[in-house]
Amino acid sequence: MRTKSRARMLFKIGLTVIIVVAIYMYYAINLESIKDTFEGTRDVDLSEEQDINENDKIVNDEAKDTEKNKAQAKENEERALRWKQSMHIAVVSCGDRIEESMVMFKSAVLFSRSHLIFHIFTEPEHIKAFQEQLDFWPPKYREKVEYHIYNITFPSSDEIKAEDWKKLFKPCACQRLFIPELLTDVDALLYVDTDVLFLSPVDEIWEFFHKFNSTQLAALTNEHEDKAIGWYNRFARHPYYGVTGVNSGVMLMNLTRLRASSWLQSMHNYYKEYRLKITFGDQDLINIYFHYYPGQLYLFSCEMNYRPDHCMYMSICKPAEKTGAYVLHGCRRVWFLDKQPAFKAVYTAFKEHYLGGSIKYDLLISVNSHLKKANSSNCGKLPQLFTKQIEEYIIKSEAPQS
Repeated sequence: MRTKSRARMLFKIGLTVIIVVAIYMYYAINLESIKDTFEGTRDVDLSEEQDINENDKIVNDEAKDTEKNKAQAKENEERALRWKQSMHIAVVSCGDRIEESMVMFKSAVLFSRSHLIFHIFTEPEHIKAFQEQLDFWPPKYREKVEYHIYNITFPSSDEIKAEDWKKLFKPCACQRLFIPELLTDVDALLYVDTDVLFLSPVDEIWEFFHKFNSTQLAALTNEHEDKAIGWYNRFARHPYYGVTGVNSGVMLMNLTRLRASSWLQSMHNYYKEYRLKITFGDQDLINIYFHYYPGQLYLFSCEMNYRPDHCMYMSICKPAEKTGAYVLHGCRRVWFLDKQPAFKAVYTAFKEHYLGGSIKYDLLISVNSHLKKANSSNCGKLPQLFTKQIEEYIIKSEAPQS
């Protein structure tokens, strides 16, 4: 009996162990499967998360690129508008003309109400000097100006070499004849010689563009107001404009119309025909052109290009006696000589003036002070010619804004 009972007990214990092991193995196998399933699901989730992150990054990058492109497009649009609305001033400066060119730029930025763009044609060795001086201007004035500097360049052909143009008159002066073909993205500009000073806002002379009729493509002043002292009507051996010819030191140029005209071809033709008969280089060629095409020229008054000839013997520019000179032209190097002390006095005052100083309490007082030393000359006896426009500018600047 005992033996049977014991065998039965061992059988139950063995069966129990087998059942327990079976249950353990069942759960172990299923647990591993659940774990594998979980891990697989997790891997899928991570992969999907990475894909989402990548997509988000692409979307963000595209959004940034879009914003960048919009900003660039807006900047380009603003620049194009500023380029169109600005007043463009061109100068050709070679040799020792850097100083007077900079004084001219200073006078332009001092008074002008509109944004200015300077186009400077010069020799390679002078580029750095212009950059350094213009970049050193106080921010108040630097913000009013954009400048571009170009190397001197002339057309060359079998008949006329580039060097022939360069040596025709003063160094590089003929460069101005080819500006329409060089600045193809500029519609209109004011060309001035380096020996020019603005005594009023550039806006005043720029307004003459609006007075052009449909055929006029440039504006100039007479070379002389009095035939008795006229050079062209007494000595010229070539055709010239009008009765006394025109002076080209201050010239409004509608470049769009000039490009559409026979201007450039005419300059070549006139050079070949009259090269041995011209004295004043590009100015003579301009006179010949407007002799044949007078309807293309707008003639503005002498106060817009006031020169020593207008007062050295007697006052012959009557409009300037009333309004004062708007633009002063120190031709024949009078800025630096004692022959015309009134002109030298005004130039010296502008040269010494510090950008940022008061026009009323610094510049005007300096001009008057220097002019007192020149009151024995015929031009010096008419100081209001040189100060009236500056005084007008001050009055308008101080007037309450409506």
